[in-house]
Amino acid sequence: MNSILEHRQLPKRQSGAVLVVGLILLLVVTVLAISGMNTATIELAMARNDQNYENAFQVAESGLEEAIAQGGFTTSGPPTQVTRAMNANDTVTAITQFETSTIVPDRAFSLGVGSGIAAYHFNVTATAESERNSERDAAAVHTQSFYVIGPETSTL
Repeated sequence: MNSILEHRQLPKRQSGAVLVVGLILLLVVTVLAISGMNTATIELAMARNDQNYENAFQVAESGLEEAIAQGGFTTSGPPTQVTRAMNANDTVTAITQFETSTIVPDRAFSLGVGSGIAAYHFNVTATAESERNSERDAAAVHTQSFYVIGPETSTL
């Protein structure tokens, strides 16, 4: 009976290696989880910022189209300015400015010097602001050039 008890006795020294390894693995898994959450949060913020910039981009494009569609271009006086609120968060200001006049640049018109027809060159600059909150505001500036064909006079 004595020999049976001797085999069933627990070892006198336990090192506790399993506990240490388990704690280290738990620490590694926790660090990976926190890193994954931080990465997801940053990517979400980047996506929101990109979406807000795209809103500003589209509003600026709409401002260009609206300024050109209004017509009424003038070669004298101050530049024409259009300001519009597209929605509660997005506004655009488009400024149409006369640059110069030249002969009609396209040979397809069969017009040139002395024809009484000129090309009046304009630039439209649209500045859009998309406001969501102080951290996520975005702005976009777009410029488009075009010309209008009209009679060759000192003013249009």
